[in-house]
Formats: sequence, structure tokens, C-alpha cells
Amino acid sequence: MSGLDAASVNITGMLREWGSGSREALDEVLPFIYAELRRQAARCLRREYRNNSLGATALVHETYLKLLRTADVDLENRSHFFAIAATAMRRILVDHARYHDREKRGGRAEDLPLEDGLVAADGPADVDLIALDEALHRLARIDPQQETLVELRYFCGLSLEESAAALGVSRATAAREWSVAKTWLYREMTRGGA
Repeated sequence: MSGLDAASVNITGMLREWGSGSREALDEVLPFIYAELRRQAARCLRREYRNNSLGATALVHETYLKLLRTADVDLENRSHFFAIAATAMRRILVDHARYHDREKRGGRAEDLPLEDGLVAADGPADVDLIALDEALHRLARIDPQQETLVELRYFCGLSLEESAAALGVSRATAAREWSVAKTWLYREMTRGGA
């Protein structure tokens, strides 16, 4: 594949092959989507941590490891792939926050899976990711699309337009759902989610 650029490669086709179970297709397409994954990881990390030693590259690599374990995904398009990547990034960041929370209380780090132990950061989170994750799980029971929208916007840093495309809805619908989801999450997180 050397010498080819993204314009001459069927990225969506390779992503669909990966979604059908071809690990090799993900390996082939990664060089063409890596820059976008890295931009999304960087946006996500800027929002998550101050003085964070976890870099975008490490988050992308952890995301890649999670994607390798994902099988049989019916991918519709590139945006759908980036939505799946957003979910993986969310899980990595939440697991990382749980790891550091457990460490602060004197827990054992050995209980974590290897891929979670590879991620290292020591900056405090601006948002309590564990509380946010729990609130998102509650939101998913009420409106799964809003949960996905929050993952796309907050964890992956997608714009409203990109999120709308990933969800297959209009920008106006995405904007309305985003407003409702933010309000709901704020209420849940400020009252303790009880």
C-alpha cells in the first residue's frame, strides 16, 4: 500500500471489511485514519485532563487495541466507525479514571487488564469520569441515541455536523438532542444521580 494516498483508497470499504471480521483490513486502513483518530483523541484529552501525561498517541493506540477485539460490526460509513472509536475512547478514559481512583484508596493495580495498565496519566480530571460514565449508563436506558451523541461530542470531540452524520440525523435534531442530553447530565451529576 505504500505510495497510495487516502483519496485513492476505499477507506469505507476497508472499514466495512473490518466490521465483518477482517483484522487485516483494520491494519491496512489504520494509516489512512490514524491522523483523524489522533485529532479526536487530542480534542478529547484537552477536555479531560489538566497536566495530563496521557498523550493522544497513547489513547489512539489503546483505542486500536480495543478495536482489534471488536468483531462483527455492521458498519454503515466512516462516521459510524468513528462513533465506535469514541465509545472505545470513553471506556479507556473511564477505566483509567477508575484505576487512579482505586490507586488513591490503596487498591491493587494488578486487578486491571493489561491494556488499561498501559495508559498512564497523573493529572486530575476536570470532570469526574466515573460519575459521568454512570450518568451516561442511566441516560442510555432512557435515550440510547443521546448517550451515543454525548460519546461522539464529549469523548471523541466530533462537531454537531459530524455527530449528526454518524447518527444519521439532521444537524437540527443533533443540536436539540445535545442540548437535552447536556441538561439532563448536568442535573444528574449535580444531584448525585440518585
